[in-house]
Amino acid sequence: MIIAVGTSNPIKVKAVENVFSKLFKVIVIMKPVSINIPSQPIGLDNVIRGAIERAKKALELEEKADLGIGIEAGIIPIPYTITGYMDQQFAAIADRSGKVTIGGGPAFEYPPIVIRRVINEKLEVNTIMEEIAKKPKIGQKEGAIGFLSKGITNRTQITEMAVLMALIPRLNEDLFNKF
Repeated sequence: MIIAVGTSNPIKVKAVENVFSKLFKVIVIMKPVSINIPSQPIGLDNVIRGAIERAKKALELEEKADLGIGIEAGIIPIPYTITGYMDQQFAAIADRSGKVTIGGGPAFEYPPIVIRRVINEKLEVNTIMEEIAKKPKIGQKEGAIGFLSKGITNRTQITEMAVLMALIPRLNEDLFNKF
């Protein structure tokens, strides 16, 4: 099985490879794509649309691919939180028939200064977290979650969860076809 991942981030490619290789013999190909959402997605619709666009464009760009996968993270309004927002990653898996399945990963809250700067200064979370953590390209390493969780989890692991959740309907087609 050949999988095209719509990204230039090696962490996302590794997460896809980690999940799919447990179930299938795969070749995973990185396919940088451009999408029509803000560089710092805010809101559930933007995050999920971004994942779907990435998946579909990756599939279009790689003729040999069986599946296209897009992964997008962003801040989503969530009531009862300190800041009013949480970060969550979503993965979308697109196939040649046009079917798209979606899965979400764990959600976590950024410190208030991060949310304030994203909203007020229109900065990307990654830029702010690089400053706070004093780690360039943190998003291509352990991610903000690695820093904030004190190393207990990392970006690869939470991305794997989103990818696995998007795979659930495909692993259980007999149950999902009864809908």
